[in-house]
Formats: sequence, C-alpha cells, structure tokens
Amino acid sequence: MLARVSSGGVSGIEGYVVRVEADVSRGLPSFSTVGLGDSAVREGRDRVASAIRNSGFRFPMERITVNLAPADVRKEGAGFDLPIALGILAATGQVGASRLEGVAVMGELALDGSTRRVRGVLPMAVAAARAGLTRMIVPPANAREASAVGRLNVLPAASLKSAVRVLGGGEPDALIECAGRPDPGVRAEDLSDVRGQEHAKRALEVAAAGGHNLLMVGPPGVGKTMLARRMAAILPDLTEEEALVVTTVHSVAGLLSEGTGLLTARPFRAPHHTVSAAGLIGGGSVPRPGEVSLAHTGVLFLDELPEFRRDALEALRQPVEEGRVTITRSMSTVSFPSEFALVASMNPCPCGNLGHPRVPCRCTPPAIRRYLSKVSGPLLDRIDVRVSLGAPAFEELAGGPACDDTRGTRRRVLAARRAQEERARGAHTDWGGLATVNARLHVAVLDDVVRMSTEARSVVRSAVRKLDLSARSYHKVLRVARTIADLAGAGAVAAEHVSEALQYRSDPGRSRVAAGRPRGS
Repeated sequence: MLARVSSGGVSGIEGYVVRVEADVSRGLPSFSTVGLGDSAVREGRDRVASAIRNSGFRFPMERITVNLAPADVRKEGAGFDLPIALGILAATGQVGASRLEGVAVMGELALDGSTRRVRGVLPMAVAAARAGLTRMIVPPANAREASAVGRLNVLPAASLKSAVRVLGGGEPDALIECAGRPDPGVRAEDLSDVRGQEHAKRALEVAAAGGHNLLMVGPPGVGKTMLARRMAAILPDLTEEEALVVTTVHSVAGLLSEGTGLLTARPFRAPHHTVSAAGLIGGGSVPRPGEVSLAHTGVLFLDELPEFRRDALEALRQPVEEGRVTITRSMSTVSFPSEFALVASMNPCPCGNLGHPRVPCRCTPPAIRRYLSKVSGPLLDRIDVRVSLGAPAFEELAGGPACDDTRGTRRRVLAARRAQEERARGAHTDWGGLATVNARLHVAVLDDVVRMSTEARSVVRSAVRKLDLSARSYHKVLRVARTIADLAGAGAVAAEHVSEALQYRSDPGRSRVAAGRPRGS
C-alpha cells in the first residue's frame, strides 16, 4: 500500500515542500530510501524502525520503499524521520491516510519514539503555507518558530505516539518555552559607559543613522570595542519583515534556542580573527550562511581587522557593497542576505602605540606599512566612516558619566531613519531592493536626494580635486553628508555637513606614517 506525507526542505534560506512517499509491498524484508537523501536521511531508517517498535506500533517485515520528491533535489538532515514513520504507519493501515491530507510534518526521532527539534523549520513552514497546507506537526521545541507563520495551525508532538494522537483529533503536546530569553527592550550597554571619545561617538551615531560602515583606529584600551558593542543598542528595532528574515537565517544555521519564536533584537556578530573565508561569507559542500548573513540587518564587528586572513577580508567586498552573497556549487546556487553595518577596529601599528601621547612607539616605518597593508585599499575604500581614537585624559576617565547616553543618541538615530524612509520611498539600491537607509541609495538618485547647496557643492568639488577621490569615495561622501544633514533635521545638505563627511574619509594610521618616523623609533 502507498501513503503520502508532506514535509519540507531548505535550499539556501528558501523552503520547499517535499512529498514523502512510503510504499509497503510483499517481498523480502528491506528498507530503502531514494530521492537524493544525505547520510542523515539514509541512516534514518534505523531510527524510524526502532521508534515505531518502541512506540507500540507494528513495524512491517516487508519490502519498504521511501521516496523523497522532488527526486532531483538533494535532501539533508534528520527532519524526515517523523514523516517517514507516519507514512509507513499509514501505508500499513495503522493510521488513516486521509488524516495526513493538508498536514506538513517534520521532526527527528529518537530510538524511543520521542521527537527532537530540527533546524530550518521556519522557511519550511512558510513553504508549507504557500503550498496550501493548513496544519503542521513539529517537535515542541520548534513550535514557537513555526507559529511565526500565522496561516498555519501548529500542532506540537513530543513523540511518534503523540503525532498519531494529534492526527486523530487529540490534543497536541505543550510547546517548549525559551528559558531565559533576554528582553530586547533592555539594553545593558550604554554609551555613557564610554568616557571621552566624543568624536568617535559622533561617528558611531552617523554610521548607525545612515547604515554606514565604520572603521575605528587607535591604541589598545581606548574604547574601540566598547563603542562597537553599543552600536546595536542605538539601531531601530526590527520590523516584522526584517525579524522574519533574521529568524529564518538563524533557523537555517541551527542557532535558534529551544522554544524561540521570532527574533526581535538586531544581531551583533563578532567572529574571531581566525575565522575562515567560508565561515565569514558562507559556504561548505552544502552551503550554509556565514557571519555576514547572520549579521543581516545588524552589526558585523571585526576586531583587530589586520589580523583576519587576507582571503576572508577580500571576500567581504561583494557582501559589503551588494548586501547579498551568492554561493555556487556544482549542483546548486543559493543566495543569502547580508545587509549589515560593518564596524571594524584596528591598532595604528603592530605595537599599537603610534600617536600615543605618553607611550612611545617602537615600530619601524616599514613594519607599520606592512601592518597597515594587510587591509587592502579596495576594502578600505568601501568603508564610509573612518575615525581615529586617542588615549583619553585622566580627567575624562575619572569624571562622571557622559551627559549623552544611548537613549538620547538612539532618539536622534530613529528620527534620521524615519526621514530617510519617507524620502527614499520608491528609491532603489544598486541590486534592486528598497533603499531604506542612505548607505544603500542608488547612484542614479543621489543628486535628487542629497540636494546640496551651492557652498556644499563647491566644497565637494575642491575635495575631489585635492584628495583625488575615486567615484566610489565621492558617492560615499554624498551619502554620509546626507545622513549628517538628516541628523540635523536639514532638508538640504550644507557645506558644514559635507565638511564633516570629508573628515570621515581620512586615512587614519597611514597618514600618521606619512607624517614622519614614529615616536621613539
């Protein structure tokens, strides 16, 4: 007898419906799975057989053939255990086949028949809803995640026996609540914790308001990491659409905790400098999202930028510029979103003390140049805002908290973001998406959006000639100037806005080497 069960798979971050066909016929006892399943899918036959027996059902000693359709798409993971088991039970008459109509099923089975959570449930749920399925049986740990798709009636099942009961109209099991999930409205890290560095705080505010990339250069211990970790706190909350995409990426990567629903806080990712290019950008034999995609809509912080592998840094060029990563393998091509704010920090020299007012630098100019050359010019050209940090004075460290805090800065950032959304409604990015921040504005609309005064245009013209700005640098200056004007509530970009934007195009570190031999060498 033949039975069919609907399940789901994931390609990139897009889900698709998989039809699980189970056929039980006369013949020598065997159990084969076809349809391009990976080793976890093939090994599932042993888990399914034990789970059926240990749940009190009859496992047929006949010829069992399971097909996962479409057969030309590779399937992976243990999430097909539960639909395969229910298909076998339906094919042997232990479950009514009609009860499986309109139901999507996914979940891993333990040998005792209990279910375990699987990754990628959210995109699978979206695909199931699009296909017209109305109910979904998942492990209780995945129920919150699947419930984010409002068109589905999610039925948690803690075991194979529970899944059969639910199909018969019984009560579903209780879902698992996420234990200790932090309140996204509580922001423990405040900008007032950083003493001094007002220029860097201003640069951080500009970067957050316009979605710009930021590079901070300064000696160790001056507050670069503290500032970077407070970037996410001054960004706007996720919209419902953004939350769905962010949660989908983390679901596919298997990073959602048990019982987690939609993520509501913007991600902050800070990979170690030993991360590989595949770990940073994404990849693998079966492509998985990397750090740039896990930081989508949030912040990617690269501490000690020159210490990262050169191939990893150079691979950043496309996602930084385009907001999307495309990974091609022999059998498939997948795309992952990667619209993030890049925040990077680095020392001005190998010892870190170049330009320090009290600690002498012992590095030679060639050593400093080799150190700075680890960050290539093309990558540096893609960073909108660059700022140098000096060692704070004792009076700044010993003084009270700064008068401005995260709440005040965030209020200004939100006001600037609202102005950008209203003005850029309908404007598009270089790759066709809606431009909701100045950093993503298409070059074709820059002149109309920026609207420079005569004095501002004169300042830009002079800067292009004197600083020999590239076309990309020129456009980034315009975008940053537009953000500064938005923070000031100005309709047109004035000369002071352009002047501040040009300050952020300086080359901190390299300019210090060009100025002469470092102190103490």
